[in-house]
This record gives sequence, C-alpha cells and structure tokens, in this order.
Amino acid sequence: MLNRRHLRVKALQVLYSYQQSHVKEILPYEKALLQSVDKVYEMYIWLLSLLVEVADYSIIDAEERANKHLPSEEDLNASVKIQNNLFIVSLKQNTEYLAAVKKYKISWDFDPEICKSIFITLKASAEYTSFLNLTEHTIQSDKDIIKYIFKKLILKSPGIEQIFEEKFINWPVDKDVLQALVAKTFKNFSSTVPDDNKLAQICPNWDEDRPFILDLFKKVIAFEKEYQELIAQKTKNWDSERIALMDTLLMRMAITELIHFSSIPVKVTMNEYIEISKEFSTPKSNSFINGILDKILADLKASGKVRKSGRGLME
Repeated sequence: MLNRRHLRVKALQVLYSYQQSHVKEILPYEKALLQSVDKVYEMYIWLLSLLVEVADYSIIDAEERANKHLPSEEDLNASVKIQNNLFIVSLKQNTEYLAAVKKYKISWDFDPEICKSIFITLKASAEYTSFLNLTEHTIQSDKDIIKYIFKKLILKSPGIEQIFEEKFINWPVDKDVLQALVAKTFKNFSSTVPDDNKLAQICPNWDEDRPFILDLFKKVIAFEKEYQELIAQKTKNWDSERIALMDTLLMRMAITELIHFSSIPVKVTMNEYIEISKEFSTPKSNSFINGILDKILADLKASGKVRKSGRGLME
C-alpha cells in the first residue's frame, strides 16, 4: 500500500516535472499527481489479471497437447485443475476486480507468449505437481500455488519486467508497493464467497491522503520564493547552481510540512525527507539536507512559525 513516504515521492516527482517545465499551470500537474497514484492501482490490477491469464492458459495447453499428431496418454489427460483454483475462481467473480479490468481495458492479448512461457515453467515445477496431486482443496492450499506463481515466476521473469517498465514509467519505484498490494490480496481472500473477499486498498486512508498530497504540492509552489530564500540564507557558501534541484525541492517540501502541516511531527518530516534523499538524490545529499534543514528549523522555531498541535510533535 502507498504510505505517506510513497505519496511524498509522488509529489516530489510531479514537482520536479513542474519545475523543469516552461508551463506553470498548476491544474494539469495536480491531475498528473492523482493519476500517478491511480497508475499504481492499475499496475496492481494488471498483475492480478496475469495470475488469471496464467491459470486460464492451462486450457489452451491441454487443447494443444490433445491435438498433437500423436498425443500421448498424458497429453490426452492434461490437467486444467488450476483453472478451477479457488483463489482464481473467487478473483474472476470479484466485482471490484471485474470493474477495474473494464476501467483500465486490461488484456494480455498483445503478448500471449508471456502467459505461455510462465505456464510452461510452472508445469515443470515440483510445486505444480504437488498442487495437481492434492486430493482436497481449501482456499489456503489453492493460494499457495498462486503465491508461488507470483513470487517465483512472475516477479523473476525478465519479460514481465520489460513489459511493465515499458507500460509504466514508475514501475521500478512502485514495484515494492505492488508486491505488498498483492500480498495483502492473498491475505484478504480467505472466503470461498467472492463478495466477501476484498481487493487491497491503494492507501490506508485515501480521504486524508488525497488532500495531503494535493495541499503539499500546491503549497510548495505557492511559497517557492519565500522558502527558497530561507534555503539561500543557509547556503551562502554554496554555488546555487551546483545545488541539485532534487535537494532544493526536498528542502522546500520539508519546510512546507514544518510550517503548514500542524499534525505531522517535526521528527517525522525531517526523517522522511532525509530518507527520500538517499534514494532519489546524490550520495551526499542526505547529510547536506540534514544540516541545512536543522539550521532552518532552528530559525523557524525561534520565530514561532512552527506550530504543532499535540504532545511530542515539536521534537
């Protein structure tokens, strides 16, 4: 699921695009920010649909084997048991899933070899043999083979990696989130009644998270000159052109949170942007940002501009 750090990263990416563009209309970028969150959910549905496609490929495989010129006894009796896997059956009847497949127009017809290659690998595995030999099926036992397909085959497939990288620019950044969403789905699907099983939520509390990222994005832009001046005062010994744009944006975002988001503890804000800098900026950025923000925070506190509500939020 997308937590607040992931959402801060989404806002950072769109702010970076805004800063690089000559077009300074905010509305299109607000839409882009919300779309970047929705794209994570779309990728999630694509992954779930691939699990369905792989299971359904058992029918195509069985037909092809039966239609061989000289089919063996094994070919004539190829199992399609996984197509009736309880997790897959429940997912295919889940109204949330079906609506999302329709919304995003999801179909793997553009590359049928992907499902074929995954199924062929699956068919040769000991895990698949064990699944076929089960005499009694439960939702838990059936989820085990689907988890195997997802973790050991799909996530380790170079072909899948390439497809998602081509279709979704943020696939490398969001991959861990998507794994968590699918894992949550496995946990949620514990009933044989499809309507009782719920898809994972993209955010723990979207009603609060949506206004958070939009407000953060708009305020970073609205107070650009003022907060840039705060940064400039503490970086007089630095050539401003040599300070990475990413570092500047991270500091402006942190200052915005410190001043305008009264319910977010100071420590959380400071730690979040330092950690984000480790992944998205230069190797030395985290110590640089930490040092500058510490100085700015001291001034903001002294001038009474940091007002946090609740115990423990100032430190």
